[in-house]
Amino acid sequence: MDPAGGCPHAANARLLAGGAVVPVVLPGEVAGAAVLGHATLKEFLTHPDVAKGPQHFTALREGRIGEGWPLRTFATVRSMTTADGADHRRLRRLVSRAFTGRRVESLRPRIETLAAGLLDRAAEAAGAAAAAGGDGTVDLRGHYALPLPMGVISELLGVGPEHRERLHHLSEQVVSTGIGPEDVVAANQEMAAVLAAVVAARRERPGDDLTSALIAAREEDGDRLSEPELTGTLLLMIVAGHETTLNLIVNTVRALCAHREQLDLVLAGRATWLDAVEETLRWDSPVSFFPFRYPTRELTVGGTVIQPGTPVLAGYTAAGRDPAAHGPDADRFDLTRDARHLSFGHGPHVCPGAPLARLEATIALERLFTRFPQLEQAVPEGELPRLSGFVGNGVLELPVHLGPDRSAPAPR
Repeated sequence: MDPAGGCPHAANARLLAGGAVVPVVLPGEVAGAAVLGHATLKEFLTHPDVAKGPQHFTALREGRIGEGWPLRTFATVRSMTTADGADHRRLRRLVSRAFTGRRVESLRPRIETLAAGLLDRAAEAAGAAAAAGGDGTVDLRGHYALPLPMGVISELLGVGPEHRERLHHLSEQVVSTGIGPEDVVAANQEMAAVLAAVVAARRERPGDDLTSALIAAREEDGDRLSEPELTGTLLLMIVAGHETTLNLIVNTVRALCAHREQLDLVLAGRATWLDAVEETLRWDSPVSFFPFRYPTRELTVGGTVIQPGTPVLAGYTAAGRDPAAHGPDADRFDLTRDARHLSFGHGPHVCPGAPLARLEATIALERLFTRFPQLEQAVPEGELPRLSGFVGNGVLELPVHLGPDRSAPAPR
């Protein structure tokens, strides 16, 4: 695996040509495997002899994984992503209380308000750039796609504005596979310190937020959330709660700008914004390779033998373009197809925040393109700087020309 990451699709196509499961070498020369085929991945994600707990990771158990290994947090963080059985059900039950259908839908007015305000500021930034002699280009990622989900998940968790920018930077560091050991250790230590400050603030002033609810569970009988589980769950919620939705919004905007005929379908009412989100989840998943699962015995998966204790990556971008599942035109972005995908996972570990991500992305797109239907990408696709690493799939900025603002009053 290339620690620097980059656009995954060409490499995925080459790997898929060799089979649905391939051996890979992870950073630090750690032997692993990646499941790429849609049907095989779906089966693997629910296999009874596949576990998530770090005690099943042979190289970690044998002391061959150092503190500065860039993927160590994925393996060792104490949260529902590294728990099995009763522990997983207990942790998932606590988190899922924040993502019931009623609770998610209740967030709609707040998301709409945030989106409208962010678009106002993006339009002001574009106007200021034009007034300064530029062409009015604005970074849609920084002005809109990032602060929207970061604002929502921060309010849900009770994270104050003073921590949000730093938590985003640290989140990017935590999921990166392209930084050095010293930076890995420093990012994880600072993340722990910031989260400790968030917990301390909520202990002093509890509120109607998930962090306060998790602290109450920590301090009461019943679910008995441990301190490492509390910190690990917050880390998971912060990272997964905004990084993936950020990538989803950006990737969908890029796809629609590159396929104007598909955007026209939505603007004409012949497809929906949710159709655009679901097709992007298939065609350009916000997560490329998610770590880790471990066979608890020797398994033959997709015709490939995987030894027990091997760290296995779930290849979501590859599965999304698997011709065996999506046909010979799997590389084509098409809102009219049945966009079956596994981008939120499958089985017991399916992402509980999926309904919120869908709601945020559909609102973000509807508000954006209804107000700026002529929005265009200002930089060719190949010149966009990519995220560092092979976990997240996205770009670091998205310069756009907003075009005419339909919300502006008509000239007299």
